[in-house]
Amino acid sequence: MDWSGCELVEVIPGKVSGVPLVVGTRIPADLIVGDYELGSTVDEIEASYPSVSIETINRLIAYAHAEFGALAS
Repeated sequence: MDWSGCELVEVIPGKVSGVPLVVGTRIPADLIVGDYELGSTVDEIEASYPSVSIETINRLIAYAHAEFGALAS
């Protein structure tokens, strides 16, 4: 997925192989959205990645749905 239009995601060459990450973390944005698509609740995702707020998780999911028509896999 192309996350270049999402302010919550950054790509830093050399950091986690240049994968799109949640800003300020080493957590791939696709991982957050993929967990949700696989049935994890927002609360479960936040418990797995406590450095990512529930608000950010919800915004990533909404962005993926709006921009890509479907969630990441």
